[in-house]
Amino acid sequence: MTGIPRTAGAVRSWLYVPATRPDLLDKAMAGETDAVVLDLEDSVPPDRKDQARAHAVKAVAATWPKPLWLRINQVRLPDGQDDLEALAGAPVQGLRLPKCESSDDIRAVLDRVDTPLHLLFETALGVERAYELATTAPQVVLLSLGEADLAADLRVNGDEALDWARARTVNAARAAGLSGPVQSVWTQVSDLEGLKAGTERARAHGFFGRSVVHPRQVPPVNAAFTPEPEEVEDARRLVDSLHRAQRAGNAAWLDDRGRFVDPAVVARARWLLELAG
Repeated sequence: MTGIPRTAGAVRSWLYVPATRPDLLDKAMAGETDAVVLDLEDSVPPDRKDQARAHAVKAVAATWPKPLWLRINQVRLPDGQDDLEALAGAPVQGLRLPKCESSDDIRAVLDRVDTPLHLLFETALGVERAYELATTAPQVVLLSLGEADLAADLRVNGDEALDWARARTVNAARAAGLSGPVQSVWTQVSDLEGLKAGTERARAHGFFGRSVVHPRQVPPVNAAFTPEPEEVEDARRLVDSLHRAQRAGNAAWLDDRGRFVDPAVVARARWLLELAG
C-alpha cells in the first residue's frame, strides 16, 4: 500500500546494513524496506571500525530515496566516541543508541551530533529507566528493546519472559508522547512464519515497525504494519460517526453498526487513517 508517511514513527521496516558494505546499502535503498539503518556496531569487526566510519560519513552526505539512520557504538566506549567525532557536523538524519542507560549518554551524543535519536534498551537498567530516558531531550523520538542482549542480561529464556519489558517500553513511549516502540530483530531469518506471527503480536501489543536483518524479512513486516482495507473502512465509519455525533451534541454514541463509541475509540481510527494516507 502506498501513502504511508515516512516520519520516524510510521516506518514499518528498518533494514540493518553493515557500514562496511556500501554495495548492500545501494540494494537496500532500491528494495522494499521503508528505512535503512547503517550499522557501525555489532556487524562491524573491531579492525574495520575506521572503514565503517568513513563509509558512514560518505553515506549520510549523499541523497537517498529513503530515510537513512545510523546505529553507532556505545557512546561510553572509545568506538562510540570515535563515531561521534567522525559524524560531528555531518548531515545525520538520525542515530540509534545501543545499550542506552543514562541521560548522560544522550547528552554526550547531542553535544556532538544534534539529530533525532532512537534509544535501544538492552540491559535491565535501561528498561528500568525507560521513561526517564525517553523524556531526556526532545530529540528522542523512538524507543526499542534489544531483546537478545536484554534476555542475556536478565538471565531469562523463552520469548514470553520479555513480555513485561515490552509492555513497560510501550507504556514509557506513549507516556512520553512518542510513537509505539519499534520491535526488535527476529533472528531466525529462515522462519518467516514465526516472524509474521511475532510481528502481528507486537503490533497488537502496541509496537509499530520492526528492525530486520535480511531483505526477505521486509515483506511480512510491512504487511503486518499495513492496515487492511477492512480496517481502513471501519476506521472511516467510526470517524464519520464522530462527526454525526458532534453535530448532534453527543459525547458518546452508537455507530451505524450499533457499537458504543466515544472519542477514545475514535483516536485509534484516526491513527489508522493517517497511516493509510
